[in-house]
Amino acid sequence: MDADVIIIGSGMGGATLAAALAPTGRRILILEKGEHLRASPADRDAGLIFGDGVFRPEEEWLDGHDRSFNPGNYYNVGGNSKFYGAALIRYRAADFDKVAHAGGSTPGWPIDYDELEPDYQSAEEMYQVRGRATDDPTEPAHSGSYPHPPVPDEPDMAALRERLQRAGLRPSHIPLGVDLDRWLAAGQTTWDAYPNTCGGKMDAETCGLSAALEHENVSLRTGCSVERLVTNKQGKVTVAVLTNGERLTASWFVVSAGAVQTAALLLRSANDDCPTGLANRSDQVGRNFMNHNCSAVLALHPLRKNRSVYQKTLMLNDFYAATNQRPPLGNVQMLGKITGPILAATTPLPHVLAHWIAARSFDFYAMSEDLPNPDSRVTLQNGQIKLDWQRSNWEAHQQLVATLKRVLKRAGFPVVLSRPFDRRTPSHQCGTARMGDDPARSVVDSQCRSHDHRNLFIVDASVLPTSAAVNPALTIAALALRTGRHISQTEFAA
Repeated sequence: MDADVIIIGSGMGGATLAAALAPTGRRILILEKGEHLRASPADRDAGLIFGDGVFRPEEEWLDGHDRSFNPGNYYNVGGNSKFYGAALIRYRAADFDKVAHAGGSTPGWPIDYDELEPDYQSAEEMYQVRGRATDDPTEPAHSGSYPHPPVPDEPDMAALRERLQRAGLRPSHIPLGVDLDRWLAAGQTTWDAYPNTCGGKMDAETCGLSAALEHENVSLRTGCSVERLVTNKQGKVTVAVLTNGERLTASWFVVSAGAVQTAALLLRSANDDCPTGLANRSDQVGRNFMNHNCSAVLALHPLRKNRSVYQKTLMLNDFYAATNQRPPLGNVQMLGKITGPILAATTPLPHVLAHWIAARSFDFYAMSEDLPNPDSRVTLQNGQIKLDWQRSNWEAHQQLVATLKRVLKRAGFPVVLSRPFDRRTPSHQCGTARMGDDPARSVVDSQCRSHDHRNLFIVDASVLPTSAAVNPALTIAALALRTGRHISQTEFAA
Protein backbone atom coordinates (compact mmCIF):
# COMPACT_ATOMS: atom_id res chain seq x y z
CA MET A 1 0.00 0.00 0.00
CA ASP A 2 1.21 3.50 -0.81
CA ALA A 3 -0.77 4.88 2.15
CA ASP A 4 -3.53 3.98 4.56
CA VAL A 5 -5.58 6.97 3.39
CA ILE A 6 -5.31 8.89 0.12
CA ILE A 7 -6.96 12.33 0.15
CA ILE A 8 -7.50 13.91 -3.27
CA GLY A 9 -7.41 17.69 -2.91
CA SER A 10 -5.88 20.03 -0.32
CA GLY A 11 -8.65 22.61 -0.05
CA MET A 12 -10.78 23.29 3.01
CA GLY A 13 -12.25 19.78 3.14
CA GLY A 14 -9.14 17.73 2.38
CA ALA A 15 -6.72 19.78 4.48
CA THR A 16 -9.02 19.88 7.52
CA LEU A 17 -9.70 16.15 7.30
CA ALA A 18 -5.96 15.46 7.08
CA ALA A 19 -5.43 17.52 10.25
CA ALA A 20 -8.17 15.55 11.99
CA LEU A 21 -6.71 12.17 11.00
CA ALA A 22 -3.03 13.02 11.46
CA PRO A 23 -2.83 12.24 15.22
CA THR A 24 -3.96 8.64 14.58
CA GLY A 25 -0.54 7.74 13.16
CA ARG A 26 -2.06 6.28 10.00
CA ARG A 27 -0.14 6.98 6.79
CA ILE A 28 -1.97 9.78 5.00
CA LEU A 29 -1.08 10.87 1.46
CA ILE A 30 -2.59 14.11 0.13
CA LEU A 31 -2.63 14.50 -3.65
CA GLU A 32 -2.88 18.05 -4.99
CA LYS A 33 -3.28 18.88 -8.67
CA GLY A 34 -1.60 22.27 -8.30
CA GLU A 35 1.53 23.66 -6.68
CA HIS A 36 2.30 25.95 -3.77
CA LEU A 37 1.62 29.63 -4.37
CA ARG A 38 4.88 31.54 -4.13
CA ALA A 39 5.23 35.23 -3.33
CA SER A 40 5.41 37.36 -6.48
CA PRO A 41 5.01 41.01 -7.56
CA ALA A 42 1.52 40.10 -8.85
CA ASP A 43 0.20 39.26 -5.37
CA ARG A 44 -1.17 42.76 -4.68
CA ASP A 45 -1.44 44.07 -8.24
CA ALA A 46 -5.15 44.65 -8.89
CA GLY A 47 -4.67 45.13 -12.62
CA LEU A 48 -2.87 41.82 -13.01
CA ILE A 49 -5.29 39.92 -10.74
CA PHE A 50 -8.64 41.33 -11.84
CA GLY A 51 -7.79 42.56 -15.33
CA ASP A 52 -5.30 40.05 -16.69
CA GLY A 53 -6.39 37.12 -14.51
CA VAL A 54 -2.80 36.04 -13.90
CA PHE A 55 -3.79 33.46 -11.27
CA ARG A 56 -6.71 31.95 -13.18
CA PRO A 57 -6.01 28.51 -14.65
CA GLU A 58 -5.96 27.96 -18.40
CA GLU A 59 -9.02 25.75 -18.36
CA GLU A 60 -12.21 25.74 -20.40
CA TRP A 61 -15.55 24.21 -19.43
CA LEU A 62 -18.79 24.12 -21.41
CA ASP A 63 -21.98 25.77 -20.21
CA GLY A 64 -25.51 24.44 -20.71
CA HIS A 65 -25.49 25.71 -24.31
CA ASP A 66 -22.12 24.10 -25.13
CA ARG A 67 -20.37 27.46 -25.04
CA SER A 68 -16.81 27.46 -23.74
CA PHE A 69 -15.90 29.56 -20.69
CA ASN A 70 -13.08 29.93 -18.17
CA PRO A 71 -14.57 28.99 -14.79
CA GLY A 72 -12.23 30.89 -12.49
CA ASN A 73 -11.51 28.01 -10.10
CA TYR A 74 -8.01 27.82 -8.63
CA TYR A 75 -5.73 24.80 -8.47
CA ASN A 76 -3.00 25.16 -5.90
CA VAL A 77 -2.10 23.92 -2.44
CA GLY A 78 -4.95 25.13 -0.24
CA GLY A 79 -7.43 25.20 -3.12
CA ASN A 80 -9.79 28.12 -3.59
CA SER A 81 -9.30 29.15 0.03
CA LYS A 82 -5.98 30.77 -0.97
CA PHE A 83 -8.06 33.46 -2.67
CA TYR A 84 -11.15 33.50 -0.44
CA GLY A 85 -12.50 36.40 1.55
CA ALA A 86 -11.87 34.48 4.79
CA ALA A 87 -15.50 34.85 5.96
CA LEU A 88 -15.98 31.86 8.27
CA ILE A 89 -19.68 31.98 9.07
CA ARG A 90 -21.79 29.19 10.55
CA TYR A 91 -24.93 28.17 8.74
CA ARG A 92 -27.95 29.41 10.68
CA ALA A 93 -29.74 26.68 12.66
CA ALA A 94 -32.81 26.86 10.41
CA ASP A 95 -30.67 26.19 7.32
CA PHE A 96 -30.53 22.51 8.31
CA ASP A 97 -34.35 22.27 8.17
CA LYS A 98 -36.73 22.38 5.24
CA VAL A 99 -37.21 26.05 4.38
CA ALA A 100 -39.76 27.59 2.03
CA HIS A 101 -38.25 30.14 -0.35
CA ALA A 102 -39.74 32.27 -3.11
CA GLY A 103 -38.31 29.86 -5.69
CA GLY A 104 -39.17 26.60 -3.91
CA SER A 105 -38.25 24.67 -0.77
CA THR A 106 -34.99 23.21 0.47
CA PRO A 107 -34.92 19.48 1.31
CA GLY A 108 -33.35 19.75 4.76
CA TRP A 109 -30.26 17.94 6.03
CA PRO A 110 -29.93 14.45 7.54
CA ILE A 111 -28.32 16.12 10.58
CA ASP A 112 -29.35 19.20 12.52
CA TYR A 113 -27.32 22.17 13.68
CA ASP A 114 -26.81 20.81 17.19
CA GLU A 115 -25.08 17.70 15.83
CA LEU A 116 -22.55 19.83 13.95
CA GLU A 117 -22.14 22.58 16.57
CA PRO A 118 -19.14 21.03 18.42
CA ASP A 119 -17.33 20.72 15.10
CA TYR A 120 -18.15 24.32 14.20
CA GLN A 121 -16.53 25.30 17.50
CA SER A 122 -13.43 23.19 16.77
CA ALA A 123 -13.19 24.55 13.22
CA GLU A 124 -13.30 28.13 14.53
CA GLU A 125 -10.43 27.31 16.83
CA MET A 126 -8.39 25.60 14.08
CA TYR A 127 -8.91 28.54 11.72
CA GLN A 128 -8.38 31.17 14.45
CA VAL A 129 -11.63 32.99 13.70
CA ARG A 130 -12.06 36.59 14.78
CA GLY A 131 -15.65 37.35 15.75
CA ARG A 132 -18.31 38.06 18.35
CA ALA A 133 -21.27 35.69 18.67
CA THR A 134 -23.56 38.17 20.42
CA ASP A 135 -23.70 40.72 17.58
CA ASP A 136 -26.18 39.00 15.30
CA PRO A 137 -29.68 37.98 16.42
CA THR A 138 -29.72 35.20 13.80
CA GLU A 139 -26.47 33.67 15.13
CA PRO A 140 -27.09 30.10 16.31
CA ALA A 141 -26.05 28.92 19.77
CA HIS A 142 -22.31 28.55 20.42
CA SER A 143 -20.81 26.15 22.96
CA GLY A 144 -17.82 28.47 23.31
CA SER A 145 -16.56 31.86 22.27
CA TYR A 146 -14.53 32.85 19.23
CA PRO A 147 -10.78 32.43 19.73
CA HIS A 148 -10.13 36.12 18.97
CA PRO A 149 -12.10 39.38 19.05
CA PRO A 150 -13.47 40.76 15.76
CA VAL A 151 -11.27 42.38 13.16
CA PRO A 152 -11.68 46.09 13.94
CA ASP A 153 -13.67 48.49 11.80
CA GLU A 154 -11.72 51.19 10.04
CA PRO A 155 -12.97 54.72 10.90
CA ASP A 156 -15.16 55.05 7.81
CA MET A 157 -16.58 51.59 8.44
CA ALA A 158 -17.38 52.49 12.04
CA ALA A 159 -19.28 55.50 10.70
CA LEU A 160 -21.12 53.25 8.22
CA ARG A 161 -22.08 50.90 11.04
CA GLU A 162 -23.64 53.83 12.92
CA ARG A 163 -25.52 54.98 9.82
CA LEU A 164 -26.97 51.52 9.30
CA GLN A 165 -28.01 51.29 12.93
CA ARG A 166 -29.77 54.65 12.70
CA ALA A 167 -31.58 53.33 9.62
CA GLY A 168 -33.01 50.53 11.78
CA LEU A 169 -30.63 47.72 10.79
CA ARG A 170 -28.57 45.42 13.02
CA PRO A 171 -25.07 45.20 11.53
CA SER A 172 -22.75 42.59 13.01
CA HIS A 173 -19.09 41.69 12.62
CA ILE A 174 -18.14 39.16 9.96
CA PRO A 175 -16.36 36.19 11.56
CA LEU A 176 -13.00 36.32 9.78
CA GLY A 177 -9.92 34.15 9.52
CA VAL A 178 -7.42 36.98 9.08
CA ASP A 179 -4.29 38.03 10.95
CA LEU A 180 -4.77 41.69 10.08
CA ASP A 181 -1.31 42.94 11.05
CA ARG A 182 0.42 40.21 9.09
CA TRP A 183 -1.77 40.74 6.04
CA LEU A 184 -1.32 44.52 5.91
CA ALA A 185 2.42 44.24 6.56
CA ALA A 186 2.70 42.57 3.15
CA GLY A 187 0.64 45.23 1.33
CA GLN A 188 -2.07 47.79 1.99
CA THR A 189 -4.94 45.98 0.27
CA THR A 190 -7.97 43.97 1.21
CA TRP A 191 -7.64 40.17 1.20
CA ASP A 192 -10.81 39.34 -0.73
CA ALA A 193 -9.78 37.63 -4.03
CA TYR A 194 -6.08 38.32 -3.43
CA PRO A 195 -3.68 35.34 -3.13
CA ASN A 196 -2.43 34.51 0.34
CA THR A 197 1.34 34.16 0.06
CA CYS A 198 2.18 35.93 3.33
CA GLY A 199 0.26 33.70 5.76
CA GLY A 200 -2.09 36.51 6.73
CA LYS A 201 -5.24 34.59 5.85
CA MET A 202 -6.23 31.52 7.82
CA ASP A 203 -6.79 29.29 4.80
CA ALA A 204 -6.65 25.54 4.20
CA GLU A 205 -2.88 25.56 3.75
CA THR A 206 -2.04 28.01 6.54
CA CYS A 207 -4.09 26.17 9.16
CA GLY A 208 -5.42 22.72 8.22
CA LEU A 209 -2.57 21.50 6.06
CA SER A 210 0.20 22.98 8.19
CA ALA A 211 -1.26 21.22 11.25
CA ALA A 212 -1.46 17.92 9.37
CA LEU A 213 2.09 18.12 8.02
CA GLU A 214 3.52 18.54 11.51
CA HIS A 215 3.00 14.77 11.74
CA GLU A 216 5.57 12.51 10.06
CA ASN A 217 2.84 10.13 8.92
CA VAL A 218 1.30 12.79 6.64
CA SER A 219 2.76 13.65 3.24
CA LEU A 220 1.74 15.93 0.39
CA ARG A 221 2.41 15.43 -3.31
CA THR A 222 1.82 18.37 -5.64
CA GLY A 223 1.34 18.29 -9.39
CA CYS A 224 -0.71 15.08 -9.03
CA SER A 225 -3.89 15.07 -11.07
CA VAL A 226 -6.07 12.01 -10.52
CA GLU A 227 -7.62 10.70 -13.72
CA ARG A 228 -9.86 8.03 -12.20
CA LEU A 229 -10.48 5.69 -9.30
CA VAL A 230 -10.57 1.91 -9.72
CA THR A 231 -12.82 -0.51 -7.82
CA ASN A 232 -12.71 -4.27 -7.41
CA LYS A 233 -15.61 -6.69 -7.83
CA GLN A 234 -16.65 -6.18 -4.21
CA GLY A 235 -17.15 -2.46 -4.87
CA LYS A 236 -14.11 -1.38 -2.87
CA VAL A 237 -11.97 1.46 -4.22
CA THR A 238 -8.44 0.08 -4.63
CA VAL A 239 -6.43 2.43 -6.85
CA ALA A 240 -6.10 6.08 -7.76
CA VAL A 241 -4.76 6.41 -11.30
CA LEU A 242 -2.89 9.64 -12.03
CA THR A 243 -2.94 11.32 -15.43
CA ASN A 244 0.67 10.21 -15.94
CA GLY A 245 -0.40 6.58 -15.52
CA GLU A 246 0.97 6.11 -12.01
CA ARG A 247 -1.22 3.92 -9.79
CA LEU A 248 -1.47 4.58 -6.05
CA THR A 249 -3.10 2.19 -3.58
CA ALA A 250 -4.65 2.70 -0.14
CA SER A 251 -7.20 1.20 2.23
CA TRP A 252 -9.37 4.33 2.28
CA PHE A 253 -9.90 7.05 -0.30
CA VAL A 254 -11.26 10.56 0.21
CA VAL A 255 -12.28 12.83 -2.67
CA SER A 256 -12.00 16.51 -1.76
CA ALA A 257 -11.53 18.10 -5.17
CA GLY A 258 -14.41 20.60 -5.00
CA ALA A 259 -18.01 20.42 -6.15
CA VAL A 260 -17.29 20.31 -9.87
CA GLN A 261 -14.02 18.38 -10.01
CA THR A 262 -15.21 15.80 -7.46
CA ALA A 263 -18.26 15.05 -9.60
CA ALA A 264 -16.12 14.92 -12.75
CA LEU A 265 -13.69 12.45 -11.17
CA LEU A 266 -16.49 10.14 -10.02
CA LEU A 267 -18.12 10.26 -13.45
CA ARG A 268 -14.78 9.65 -15.19
CA SER A 269 -14.28 6.57 -13.03
CA ALA A 270 -17.18 4.64 -14.60
CA ASN A 271 -16.54 0.94 -15.16
CA ASP A 272 -18.49 -2.19 -16.05
CA ASP A 273 -19.83 -2.55 -12.51
CA CYS A 274 -20.52 1.18 -12.16
CA PRO A 275 -21.46 2.24 -15.69
CA THR A 276 -22.68 5.71 -14.68
CA GLY A 277 -19.70 6.50 -12.46
CA LEU A 278 -18.57 5.69 -8.95
CA ALA A 279 -20.91 6.39 -6.02
CA ASN A 280 -23.66 6.96 -8.56
CA ARG A 281 -26.22 4.17 -8.29
CA SER A 282 -28.64 6.93 -7.29
CA ASP A 283 -27.85 8.91 -10.48
CA GLN A 284 -27.26 11.92 -8.22
CA VAL A 285 -23.53 12.50 -8.86
CA GLY A 286 -23.19 15.82 -10.62
CA ARG A 287 -26.80 16.82 -9.96
CA ASN A 288 -28.12 19.56 -7.65
CA PHE A 289 -25.26 21.95 -8.44
CA MET A 290 -25.67 25.22 -6.56
CA ASN A 291 -23.84 28.53 -6.87
CA HIS A 292 -24.99 31.44 -4.74
CA ASN A 293 -26.95 34.24 -6.39
CA CYS A 294 -24.72 37.25 -5.81
CA SER A 295 -24.52 40.92 -6.69
CA ALA A 296 -22.13 43.73 -5.93
CA VAL A 297 -23.96 46.77 -4.55
CA LEU A 298 -22.02 50.05 -4.38
CA ALA A 299 -23.35 52.86 -2.19
CA LEU A 300 -21.83 56.32 -2.44
CA HIS A 301 -22.25 59.96 -1.58
CA PRO A 302 -20.61 62.37 -4.04
CA LEU A 303 -19.27 64.55 -1.23
CA ARG A 304 -17.87 61.80 1.03
CA LYS A 305 -14.88 59.52 0.51
CA ASN A 306 -14.36 56.03 1.82
CA ARG A 307 -10.73 55.87 2.98
CA SER A 308 -10.91 52.22 4.07
CA VAL A 309 -8.19 49.82 2.96
CA TYR A 310 -9.86 46.49 3.65
CA GLN A 311 -13.49 47.33 4.64
CA LYS A 312 -14.63 43.68 5.00
CA THR A 313 -15.75 43.69 8.65
CA LEU A 314 -19.52 44.17 8.57
CA MET A 315 -22.51 42.03 7.61
CA LEU A 316 -26.30 42.24 7.76
CA ASN A 317 -28.68 39.34 8.36
CA ASP A 318 -31.79 41.49 8.79
CA PHE A 319 -33.26 39.94 5.64
CA TYR A 320 -32.06 36.37 6.17
CA ALA A 321 -35.15 34.73 7.66
CA ALA A 322 -38.72 34.82 6.40
CA THR A 323 -41.26 37.24 7.83
CA ASN A 324 -45.03 37.51 7.44
CA GLN A 325 -44.44 39.94 4.59
CA ARG A 326 -41.67 38.20 2.62
CA PRO A 327 -39.70 34.97 2.12
CA PRO A 328 -36.04 34.58 3.14
CA LEU A 329 -33.85 36.91 1.08
CA GLY A 330 -30.28 36.28 2.18
CA ASN A 331 -27.09 37.70 3.65
CA VAL A 332 -25.38 41.02 3.00
CA GLN A 333 -21.72 41.54 3.79
CA MET A 334 -19.00 43.93 2.78
CA LEU A 335 -16.84 43.11 -0.18
CA GLY A 336 -13.14 43.69 0.13
CA LYS A 337 -12.63 47.35 -0.76
CA ILE A 338 -13.08 47.94 -4.48
CA THR A 339 -10.37 50.25 -5.76
CA GLY A 340 -10.07 52.27 -8.95
CA PRO A 341 -7.86 49.67 -10.67
CA ILE A 342 -10.30 46.87 -9.75
CA LEU A 343 -13.33 48.77 -11.04
CA ALA A 344 -11.52 49.85 -14.20
CA ALA A 345 -10.43 46.24 -14.85
CA THR A 346 -13.85 44.68 -14.34
CA THR A 347 -16.23 47.24 -15.90
CA PRO A 348 -16.41 49.30 -19.11
CA LEU A 349 -16.26 52.52 -17.06
CA PRO A 350 -13.73 55.14 -18.15
CA HIS A 351 -10.60 55.06 -16.02
CA VAL A 352 -11.21 58.46 -14.40
CA LEU A 353 -14.84 57.67 -13.52
CA ALA A 354 -13.91 54.26 -12.11
CA HIS A 355 -11.40 55.85 -9.76
CA TRP A 356 -13.89 58.59 -8.75
CA ILE A 357 -16.58 56.03 -7.87
CA ALA A 358 -14.21 53.68 -6.05
CA ALA A 359 -12.88 56.49 -3.88
CA ARG A 360 -16.42 57.14 -2.58
CA SER A 361 -18.09 53.75 -2.63
CA PHE A 362 -18.97 51.39 0.20
CA ASP A 363 -19.04 48.00 -1.45
CA PHE A 364 -21.61 45.39 -0.41
CA TYR A 365 -21.98 41.75 -1.39
CA ALA A 366 -25.63 40.64 -1.55
CA MET A 367 -25.97 36.84 -1.44
CA SER A 368 -29.10 34.71 -1.77
CA GLU A 369 -29.63 30.98 -1.62
CA ASP A 370 -29.57 28.93 -4.80
CA LEU A 371 -31.87 25.92 -4.42
CA PRO A 372 -30.98 22.31 -5.35
CA ASN A 373 -32.27 21.23 -8.73
CA PRO A 374 -31.46 17.80 -10.23
CA ASP A 375 -31.26 19.38 -13.69
CA SER A 376 -28.57 21.79 -12.53
CA ARG A 377 -25.64 19.50 -13.06
CA VAL A 378 -22.08 18.61 -13.94
CA THR A 379 -21.57 16.12 -16.78
CA LEU A 380 -18.75 15.11 -19.10
CA GLN A 381 -18.91 15.73 -22.82
CA ASN A 382 -16.14 13.99 -24.74
CA GLY A 383 -14.11 14.14 -21.55
CA GLN A 384 -14.64 17.88 -21.03
CA ILE A 385 -16.52 19.25 -18.03
CA LYS A 386 -19.95 20.60 -18.84
CA LEU A 387 -21.61 22.74 -16.19
CA ASP A 388 -25.28 23.40 -16.84
CA TRP A 389 -26.14 25.68 -13.94
CA GLN A 390 -29.90 26.15 -13.64
CA ARG A 391 -30.02 29.27 -11.48
CA SER A 392 -32.96 29.29 -9.04
CA ASN A 393 -34.56 31.64 -6.53
CA TRP A 394 -33.46 34.65 -8.58
CA GLU A 395 -36.60 36.63 -7.74
CA ALA A 396 -35.68 36.52 -4.05
CA HIS A 397 -32.21 37.80 -4.89
CA GLN A 398 -33.64 40.66 -6.91
CA GLN A 399 -35.84 41.51 -3.93
CA LEU A 400 -32.80 41.42 -1.63
CA VAL A 401 -30.89 43.84 -3.88
CA ALA A 402 -33.89 46.17 -4.16
CA THR A 403 -34.43 46.09 -0.39
CA LEU A 404 -30.75 46.79 0.26
CA LYS A 405 -30.79 49.72 -2.14
CA ARG A 406 -33.76 51.26 -0.31
CA VAL A 407 -32.17 50.97 3.13
CA LEU A 408 -28.84 52.31 1.91
CA LYS A 409 -30.56 55.38 0.53
CA ARG A 410 -32.31 55.75 3.88
CA ALA A 411 -28.88 55.52 5.50
CA GLY A 412 -27.66 58.54 3.57
CA PHE A 413 -26.35 57.27 0.24
CA PRO A 414 -28.15 59.03 -2.67
CA VAL A 415 -26.42 56.89 -5.31
CA VAL A 416 -26.61 53.08 -5.13
CA LEU A 417 -25.40 50.94 -8.03
CA SER A 418 -25.66 47.18 -8.44
CA ARG A 419 -24.26 44.52 -10.73
CA PRO A 420 -24.88 40.75 -10.55
CA PHE A 421 -21.98 38.34 -10.68
CA ASP A 422 -22.07 36.30 -13.87
CA ARG A 423 -21.86 32.55 -14.38
CA ARG A 424 -18.09 32.63 -14.74
CA THR A 425 -17.68 33.67 -11.12
CA PRO A 426 -17.47 30.68 -8.74
CA SER A 427 -19.66 31.98 -5.93
CA HIS A 428 -19.39 29.09 -3.45
CA GLN A 429 -20.05 26.14 -5.75
CA CYS A 430 -21.66 23.22 -3.91
CA GLY A 431 -23.97 20.22 -4.28
CA THR A 432 -23.24 17.45 -6.87
CA ALA A 433 -22.67 14.66 -4.29
CA ARG A 434 -25.38 15.48 -1.80
CA MET A 435 -25.59 14.08 1.70
CA GLY A 436 -28.68 12.14 2.74
CA ASP A 437 -30.06 9.09 4.52
CA ASP A 438 -31.74 7.60 1.44
CA PRO A 439 -29.20 5.89 -0.89
CA ALA A 440 -31.68 6.23 -3.75
CA ARG A 441 -31.67 10.03 -3.50
CA SER A 442 -28.20 10.91 -2.24
CA VAL A 443 -24.52 10.12 -2.77
CA VAL A 444 -23.08 10.03 0.76
CA ASP A 445 -24.48 9.39 4.22
CA SER A 446 -24.38 11.83 7.14
CA GLN A 447 -20.72 10.90 7.81
CA CYS A 448 -19.76 11.73 4.20
CA ARG A 449 -19.26 8.05 3.34
CA SER A 450 -20.36 6.90 -0.11
CA HIS A 451 -23.50 4.77 0.01
CA ASP A 452 -22.02 2.55 -2.71
CA HIS A 453 -18.37 2.13 -1.67
CA ARG A 454 -17.66 1.66 2.01
CA ASN A 455 -14.04 2.82 1.84
CA LEU A 456 -14.79 5.97 -0.17
CA PHE A 457 -15.54 9.31 1.51
CA ILE A 458 -16.36 12.65 -0.10
CA VAL A 459 -15.41 15.66 1.99
CA ASP A 460 -15.87 19.02 0.32
CA ALA A 461 -18.65 21.39 -0.77
CA SER A 462 -20.14 18.78 -3.07
CA VAL A 463 -21.86 17.01 -0.14
CA LEU A 464 -23.81 20.10 1.02
CA PRO A 465 -27.56 19.38 0.59
CA THR A 466 -28.27 23.12 0.52
CA SER A 467 -26.24 26.25 -0.13
CA ALA A 468 -27.84 28.39 2.61
CA ALA A 469 -27.00 32.07 2.06
CA VAL A 470 -23.63 32.38 3.79
CA ASN A 471 -20.09 31.42 2.85
CA PRO A 472 -19.66 27.61 3.09
CA ALA A 473 -15.97 27.35 4.13
CA LEU A 474 -16.55 26.91 7.86
CA THR A 475 -19.31 24.35 7.31
CA ILE A 476 -16.99 22.34 5.04
CA ALA A 477 -14.29 22.43 7.73
CA ALA A 478 -16.78 21.38 10.43
CA LEU A 479 -18.01 18.45 8.33
CA ALA A 480 -14.40 17.41 7.71
CA LEU A 481 -13.70 17.34 11.45
CA ARG A 482 -16.88 15.31 12.01
CA THR A 483 -15.92 12.83 9.30
CA GLY A 484 -12.38 12.61 10.64
CA ARG A 485 -13.68 11.70 14.08
CA HIS A 486 -15.98 9.07 12.58
CA ILE A 487 -13.20 7.46 10.55
CA SER A 488 -10.86 7.45 13.56
CA GLN A 489 -13.42 5.91 15.87
CA THR A 490 -14.92 3.34 13.49
CA GLU A 491 -12.60 2.51 10.59
CA PHE A 492 -9.25 2.86 12.33
CA ALA A 493 -10.48 1.25 15.54
CA ALA A 494 -11.73 -1.86 13.74
